[in-house]
Amino acid sequence: MTPDSQGGATTADATILDPAPLKVSPRHWTRFVGPGISLLVLGAVLYQLRFLDMHLLWRMLPTNFAFWSAFLVAYMITPLSDWVIFRRLWNLPARGIPALMRKMVSNDLLLGYLGEVYFYTWARRNASISSAPFGAIKDVAILSALAGNVVTLLLVLFCWPFMGFLHRNVQGNSIEYSVLFVLGLSLVITFFRNRLFSLPAKELWIVTGIHMFRIFVSLTLTAYMWYCLMPDIDLVWLLLLNTMRLLVSRLPFIPNKDLAFAALAAFFVGHDNTLVAAMTLMASISLAAHLMVGAVLGALDLLKEGQTST
Repeated sequence: MTPDSQGGATTADATILDPAPLKVSPRHWTRFVGPGISLLVLGAVLYQLRFLDMHLLWRMLPTNFAFWSAFLVAYMITPLSDWVIFRRLWNLPARGIPALMRKMVSNDLLLGYLGEVYFYTWARRNASISSAPFGAIKDVAILSALAGNVVTLLLVLFCWPFMGFLHRNVQGNSIEYSVLFVLGLSLVITFFRNRLFSLPAKELWIVTGIHMFRIFVSLTLTAYMWYCLMPDIDLVWLLLLNTMRLLVSRLPFIPNKDLAFAALAAFFVGHDNTLVAAMTLMASISLAAHLMVGAVLGALDLLKEGQTST
């Protein structure tokens, strides 16, 4: 692949690297991957229900309209941002948003990047997409990880003077190792960028900008929701918690990152704390939303496949 003058790949090279689009075929392997992942999501929904104490969650639910408005926007910002990106790249219609929501749920409930596999199979079978999707999905996923790593490192640098608040329950150099992992991954992506990316440089910058905007909105809304639950919380804690949450989200093979973050918050600040209760509540709300969306979209996906096969 020959990079263009701005460090990206030429359009011709992108065409060579990207597999040629396939015609929709009932015998193609993508016919089975999508329903298979939908079954996995439904299985994960049933399994993860054991983590939810519905009675306790119902009693703790906030009644603030502003909180739920912020939660709705924060929950939808990822699939909507992805839709804006693929709308630009493929002219993706609005009916692609449910597929992007399934991508998000698959990544969060199962394993990171399994959602990209699902969305790839969906895109290959969608007749309205004229270009092959592999290169675009790969580039968007890599740029999402890179943008998240950059924001995480910036937050860590900004919050470093305050990290002492967390060290009372931290053994060894856990934070330093996490930062090194994020930094190392970013350096690898940067070093091999000419081999990794297939989109033109202009599109890469635009996609990166959309990812950065998404991350900024998500961080701001998350901090606001924490503030709604804990009006007396200091700004320092909002920054530290968002930094920890981003560090956890950078680990690709951890499902239920919100629950993992809640456990990490308890480890860092202690169990008998209003802050930990708020983190647990936020994680439970996010998990409940994923379970509802995963169950509904997964069932609809399987129903559609059953109607197609008959």
